[in-house]
Amino acid sequence: MSQRNERSHAMTNLHYSIFQTSSGFCGIAWSDAGITRFQLPAKSAEVTEGMVRRRAPGAEPGVPTPMVGEAVAAATRYFEGNETDFAQLELDLDEQDEFFKRVYAAARRIKWGQTTTYGALAKELGGGPETARDVGQAMASNPIPLIIPCHRVLAAGGKIGGFSAPGGAAAKIRMLGLEGILAGSSIGGQQASFKF
Repeated sequence: MSQRNERSHAMTNLHYSIFQTSSGFCGIAWSDAGITRFQLPAKSAEVTEGMVRRRAPGAEPGVPTPMVGEAVAAATRYFEGNETDFAQLELDLDEQDEFFKRVYAAARRIKWGQTTTYGALAKELGGGPETARDVGQAMASNPIPLIIPCHRVLAAGGKIGGFSAPGGAAAKIRMLGLEGILAGSSIGGQQASFKF
């Protein structure tokens, strides 16, 4: 089977589901190979569904597989403020270029309550300061936020940096707050002294 035929075959097996968390409605899309998209909380199921359908064209509503069900349960726990690990979930990143895949693999190693910077992630991948911008591009293009925890990657000096999800930097701050990370503190997961 040619790569083009494989790609179109995979697209016919793309499904999505919308679910409610304590922070709003999330969406998840998956193929036979794994999770392809995750939509961070929005205020309504309709808004979330519209965003998922734009980001996963051709996806049809579906009943979550057991692995996708695990992801939904984990995301629900996460937004309740419970420590959650998404490392065991299978992802389908076939549409991503090789560098972005490496960035996402490195980001997935950042545990609950920990942060790093774009520069540190670039260095971990063997790049210099110029690679930090490329790491930032990968984070901005992250198709599976939360599960690939781009919210744990900060700008130099522990500054929040950008966040392309609904709510922008405020959403990133709330997510870090759920993990006990005080926004603007030094890197390393200091406990927040306020509630979100």
